[in-house]
Amino acid sequence: MTARNIDGKALSEKVREEIAQQAAELTAKGVQPCLAVILVGEDPASAVYVRNKVAGCEKAGFRSLKFSYPADVAPEQVFAKIAELNADTSVHGILVQLPLPKQFDSEKVLEAISPEKDVDGFHAVNFGLLLQGRKSFYPCTPWGVMKMLESENVQVKGAEAVVIGRSNIVGKPMSVMLLSKGATVTICHSQTRDLAFHTRRADILVAAVGKAKMITGDMIKPGAVVIDVGMNRDENGKLCGDVDYASASQVASLITPVPGGVGPMTITMLLANTLESARRALNQA
Repeated sequence: MTARNIDGKALSEKVREEIAQQAAELTAKGVQPCLAVILVGEDPASAVYVRNKVAGCEKAGFRSLKFSYPADVAPEQVFAKIAELNADTSVHGILVQLPLPKQFDSEKVLEAISPEKDVDGFHAVNFGLLLQGRKSFYPCTPWGVMKMLESENVQVKGAEAVVIGRSNIVGKPMSVMLLSKGATVTICHSQTRDLAFHTRRADILVAAVGKAKMITGDMIKPGAVVIDVGMNRDENGKLCGDVDYASASQVASLITPVPGGVGPMTITMLLANTLESARRALNQA
């Protein structure tokens, strides 16, 4: 068996076309979706992510604001900017690019963002709503994964799903989203005793742990759907995921490549959250 790739790039482009159309309709009614991004420091990867987010906004017809600060900026200055953006009714989404320099408490920074403008879906209020199965801004990467499963008509209800990783950004919300769609979910992590025992039972396997090629083909159930959220560099400096694609693709039925899999969907769902925030603003007005 050779797995078929789930093309995140193609799906992302399709969803973004729909977002751009809806953004144009909102703009015609007097509300142009607007995303504000705060970047602290000169981390090259963060700079690329922010540039891609700004470009995605502009292509979709959004207004984008970017605020850059040096790595040694006083946290108070960034908190003041967040408060200003919270109060600005023309801004619908606020994003602080992580990681932040050591003088920052990242949790406090994320909690300073108004839940109504938390388009990353990281605020405790939105995470709590997700846990309760209520309407919230979903974390973008897990939501992107769910869109990919939906696009391939993957049967989530009743499936055995294994999520490797327990971060607040991917692992935990991913587990909740799969659970809400009727999957039986197992969460594995660094303390899991026999990882392969669990992964071999998975109809849907999501790897989000940040270790290059740690999931090999012999750890995968034949015919499983494998979602690779990892973004790493291998021994040759080449971009790769948490899954050893070469061996896994010989066992799985569907698999996401790295790059070109989950990555493009993350920014797409960020745009979807910002659009939803703008729509709420129009309804309130």
